[in-house]
Amino acid sequence: MTSAASVSAGRGPEPPPGAALAVAPGALLRRLRQRHATDPVTHVERVPPRAGVPAPWPRWAPEELRAAYARRGVATPWRHQVEAASLAYDRQHVVVATGTASGKSLAYQLPALATLLADPRATVLYLAPTKALAADQLRAVSALEIEGVRPACYDGDTPRAEREWIRQHSRFVLTNPDMLHHGVLPGHAQWSGFLRRLAYVVVDECHVYRGVFGSHVAHVLRRLRRQCARYGRTPGPTFVLASATSGDPAAAAGRLTGLPVTAVTEDTSPRAGVTFALWEPPLLPAEPPASTSAPPPRRAQGTVPSAWNAGARPATDLPLDVAARNAGPTLSTDASPAGRRSPAAGEPAGPADLVQVRRSALRETADLLADTVAAGVRTLAFVRSRRGAEVVATSARRSLDEAVPGLGDRVAAYRAGYLREERRELERALLHGDLLGLASTNALELGVDLIGLDAVLICGYPGTRASLWQQAGRAGRSGQEALAVLVARDDPLDTYLVHHPEAVFGAPVEATVLDPANAYVLGPQLACAAAEAPLTAADLELFGDGAKEAVAALVEAGALRQRPTGWYWRHRERPEVDLRGEGGAPVCVVEAATGRLLGTVDGGSSHFLLHHGAVYLHQGVSYVVDALDLDDGCALVHPEEPDWSTHARDVTSLSVVSVRSYVDAGPVGLFLGEVDVTSQVVSYQRRRIATGEVIDTRPLDLPTRELRTVAVWFTLSPESLALAGVNPADVPGALHAAEHAAIGLLPLVATCDRWDIGGLSTAVHPDTEAPTVFVYDGHSGGAGFAERAYGMAAAWLRATRDAIAECGCEAGCPSCVQSPKCGNGNNPLSKPDAIRVLDVVLANLPR
Repeated sequence: MTSAASVSAGRGPEPPPGAALAVAPGALLRRLRQRHATDPVTHVERVPPRAGVPAPWPRWAPEELRAAYARRGVATPWRHQVEAASLAYDRQHVVVATGTASGKSLAYQLPALATLLADPRATVLYLAPTKALAADQLRAVSALEIEGVRPACYDGDTPRAEREWIRQHSRFVLTNPDMLHHGVLPGHAQWSGFLRRLAYVVVDECHVYRGVFGSHVAHVLRRLRRQCARYGRTPGPTFVLASATSGDPAAAAGRLTGLPVTAVTEDTSPRAGVTFALWEPPLLPAEPPASTSAPPPRRAQGTVPSAWNAGARPATDLPLDVAARNAGPTLSTDASPAGRRSPAAGEPAGPADLVQVRRSALRETADLLADTVAAGVRTLAFVRSRRGAEVVATSARRSLDEAVPGLGDRVAAYRAGYLREERRELERALLHGDLLGLASTNALELGVDLIGLDAVLICGYPGTRASLWQQAGRAGRSGQEALAVLVARDDPLDTYLVHHPEAVFGAPVEATVLDPANAYVLGPQLACAAAEAPLTAADLELFGDGAKEAVAALVEAGALRQRPTGWYWRHRERPEVDLRGEGGAPVCVVEAATGRLLGTVDGGSSHFLLHHGAVYLHQGVSYVVDALDLDDGCALVHPEEPDWSTHARDVTSLSVVSVRSYVDAGPVGLFLGEVDVTSQVVSYQRRRIATGEVIDTRPLDLPTRELRTVAVWFTLSPESLALAGVNPADVPGALHAAEHAAIGLLPLVATCDRWDIGGLSTAVHPDTEAPTVFVYDGHSGGAGFAERAYGMAAAWLRATRDAIAECGCEAGCPSCVQSPKCGNGNNPLSKPDAIRVLDVVLANLPR
């Protein structure tokens, strides 16, 4: 029987450099634990190996295809692969939702390639959320050497000279939703032959399509179905989706495609044993807080225009984590960015009292990476931010070079924003064993086949259990024992999980949350569809609930013109729609002296990462930003190694627009509704890298950003707080602490992480006239996370209360109520009063 790895992607044996694990997982873990005087491991879970359940090749699989798989080392498929492939071959839409390295690739390759062999005119479209995954699948399909298939990648990296050849000759096109949206569908006439013969659409790693991104992709797929029908493809193509294990995958796949989908969920592939450790970095000696500078300017409460203008990108912004400094209606806010994954440094923003903080998860991960590489263990470290990946790789290289000069060259960073050539070279070096250690963002989380890896380090909980198991599954794919370590950040959710292992290992995987009816998604997508071809009444049924209302709004706004034959796009330019909700086109980072392009940063993060004076890291080299030109989408930088880091600060206001639903629980009210959020980056701090000391705060002049989104919020009566023992002077700190912890724990019940959401708390909000805590989605129109929080409020806030109460600190720390993105310096905060606030809410809120 062949290994799970070879069956997984139709590949042969692993590359020669991938030797067996140099140290057994248990022995390696013991060695790593000896680094500290106190044991940092809170729990060790042994995931036992599992034998596979093979099945015979289906009778419809041609001998030529079986022989091709045999040449790649695949003698027999697993039962779930045959089940999913047979459903797809019978033209049933299917999602295969099984574990990492379970062979999902073969489940969709088999029916697709069999159809291409049987019908010389048929075509297949493969969609991956990342370019790296599409390139990996191209290698897998090409290696089968099936004559006449001519697989090819069609994405932003494809040279223009090759694109015409691909449109005319490739029968297996691999791309991503962004290219389908920006390149294929707008030019559908050039793709008419391909679309007319399209037999299968493969949607790989479909659990990634959640929130606003998933809602956009759902309509891109509907636009694809519409164009296929226009060119005579009836019935339409068969959709085959591959997903990590998730809750209710058939329903999620149905929302994504708009079609009835059958789920295959029983994983019958073999699995190597995994030793999975939960690791909490040790406490550092107590220190007084760093000095702080004067607070930023206060911003008055206000409302925000929210209509989506014809031909323009919807207003989008980044979520923020903010709190009121006073009890009045004017909110003083100064928050760090939240849309850009986790911050680069694991230090708190500046607590009010003498506190003990834990060692940074980044530093801990860097040391563990250096230790495993020194032991000859091929290791992948997942880090949540781009800057964090650079910091981990740089620190590990430095430690290794100090021990063995030159060994640091075996470690590198990998992240989005690198140029194509850099990414491909890193992927090649990792696959062939030239690199022993790689610090990566989640760009390598998805199904790229990393055969030969021995260990995975996960720096901070990745936001969902699905992602956690995807990342852990990157190791051990060659059938050998593997080690996975979750290194907890100083964060309420991470702290809760490492002390409640049942929430990691005993809980089901989350359901994927997306909302295709989101008006901020549906309107722009209908505009795109109308620009491709006039909309008809039948098309509105295809796009589902809310389509009629959205078209009427577009007509009223002057974007569409209604005629007897349908609705026509009125503008010469196409609508600008950002699928990933990142706030605009990427900003290029250019070295001023040479003109060399270093990389890119998404537009939504540019205000925070590329403002004048910001420190920018690239492949371990530090640069300082000289100028940011938002109109031209360019930031000029120069190389410099300062002893300080930069942290952008902003001010924010929030107002309630409407209430969708509410629960009247006596002194407590729970609400779900629309809110307007306005924010502006106004300054940045420079902090000493070694100590976290604030050097100074410098002003910035950047444009404001506006966001209409969905929020969940709860109110309390002042009388209930007084009866609970919360003094009026302590109410702002109590609500602020409860807000921070609630944001941190929301990923426990929704498929998001704290960087997808924002919050605000105030002792008297002008719209509620009561003490209020808001938590809102960081995307225009909402992403479904606030709705999930509203529906599971009791469980969510109970976990929040427990996380605060069980933390061993006295006054509050990053493990419970301090936030890494709070621009108010985590002040005021009151941990004991936050517990009292949540006790009042839980005592009155129905379960």
